Order: sequence, then C-alpha cells, then structure tokens
Amino acid sequence: MSNLYDLIIIGAGPAGYTAALYAGRANLSVLLFEGWQPGGQLTTTTVIENYPGFHDGIDGKALMKEMRDQAERFGTKYVTGDVTKVDFSKRPFTVSVDDGQYQAKAVIIATGAKSRTLGIPSEQRLWAKGVSTCATCDGFFFKNKIVAVIGGGDSAMEEANYLTHHASKVYVIHRREGFRASKIMLDRAKHNPKIEFMLNKTIDEVLGEKSVTGLRLKDTQTGALSELKLDGMFLAIGHDPVTKFLDGAIKTDENGYVLHLENTMTNIPGVFAAGDCVDHRYRQAVTAAGDGCMAAMDAEKWLEAQN
Repeated sequence: MSNLYDLIIIGAGPAGYTAALYAGRANLSVLLFEGWQPGGQLTTTTVIENYPGFHDGIDGKALMKEMRDQAERFGTKYVTGDVTKVDFSKRPFTVSVDDGQYQAKAVIIATGAKSRTLGIPSEQRLWAKGVSTCATCDGFFFKNKIVAVIGGGDSAMEEANYLTHHASKVYVIHRREGFRASKIMLDRAKHNPKIEFMLNKTIDEVLGEKSVTGLRLKDTQTGALSELKLDGMFLAIGHDPVTKFLDGAIKTDENGYVLHLENTMTNIPGVFAAGDCVDHRYRQAVTAAGDGCMAAMDAEKWLEAQN
C-alpha cells in the first residue's frame, strides 16, 4: 500500500463513507481511517427508519456496512485505528497512526461527535433498548409511552417538546433548580401540558432487564432514593466533537467543532471537514452524508485547481 494518496478521510460514519464514495467515483486515490468503531454512532442504533431509501427501516450496522462496501467498490482503502497526529503545516499533508505515517494531497475530517453519557453500567447495558441520545431518531418508537429527558439546556427542552408528539408523558429530569436553557425554550417546555419537571434529581440507576422499565433517582439535596416508572430515557447533556487529536492544527470553536472558512474547507487550504464534527445542530445521518458529498466535491475541485 502506497503511503501517498490524493485524499485521506479521517472518520468512518455517514460523512466519511459518503465522501469516500464520491471521491472514488472521481478517480481519486482514497485512504479512509476508520478508528476502532467503524460506522460511528449509528452502529449502536438497532433500527433506522428516517434514512431515505429503506421503507421498512434498516439496522444501523447494516447501513454502515452497505456504505463501506459501496465506497470500497470504487477503490477506497481502509486502515483500522485512531489517528494520533496530523501535520497540516506543509504539503503533502501527513496523518499519523500507531503503525506509521501516511500522506495526502488533501484531507477530509469526518470524525463525528460523541454524546455525553452518565457513565453508569446500567445505562450502557440498556443502550438502544430504551436509552437514547436522539429524540428525532428514536422518538417514533415511544408512541403513547412515558419517557424522560435528562438535561437542563436548550437541547433538553427541544428534545422534550419534540417527544410530546409521540409520548403520552415526558419528564424533564435536571440535577439543579436553575437551567442553562434560554427563557423562550424553557417557557415553551413549562407550558406544554405533557411535560413535567423533576428538579434536584440525578440518575442513580436505569432499571430494566431487556428494556428500560424505569429510573432510580437520587435527590441531590437530601440523598433520598426514589423510583420512577417509564419506558425510555433520552440523554440531552451535550456532545463532544472528536477533534482533540487535531491539537490546534485547524481552527475550531470554543467547544472543539471544526470551523468552515469557505464551503466545506477549513482555514487550511486542502483540508476539509464534514459531518457531526462540524454540525452541532442537526446531527442526522442524512445531513452528515450530505456534508460528506459536498466535502468530496470541494476536495476534487480544489485538487484539480492545484494541478
């Protein structure tokens, strides 16, 4: 395997695989770094029903495998492992992993973002079995059921309001009495008759064997424990873009999300970014795939201009 490519893509979610597909069909030599979880967050989702083209839905792992195989059909090469270092100070750009260094004329960063979690074993055990981080993705499965949203920011209020279109009851559980949410978003949630607030509470344990049946709550002021029966829990405590490995090589905002300078290009000519490492608003598979398409087309045009 040659260590010099037209394009290196860092990240193996919908954005990365779509970028690889478009770049491969443009006859670029493409190397994609998959990390240690090829397919990204979607591989933890059992059924995806809002990705176009799948009438009956599709398993998250299956969708990612289809994308991977399609990109491979057009020549994409893969390396499993996390990128540890990048050097964008000179061209060709250098990308380092544990087993060596690779070079490319252009780079697309598509490393996504990770949802913040509570870090308790029962939460992980019941992941995708009633525990979710995306109301837009999974709210449909909780029609006429009782759910909880964990968090106190705008995202939590937005998730709670959205879930009332499906669930019969939505609890908003927050560890304090004060909120980070804007007044307009908070007021909207407080005036929704399906939403009930439970303040000064943290999650001690997620209850259930095969699926979520309730939560054990801990009062942050008294330490008292109580149980709440419900069918699902949605975490809305934030996301962290997977960009620490960049170590200042390109410009990001204060939260680490990559900034675009022009179209999908970053502040470094020849380095592009796509998907959830850029997008902190929509965070959908279909929007990430669209981003990947645009980044690949931008990279192709930029490379053509260099020649």
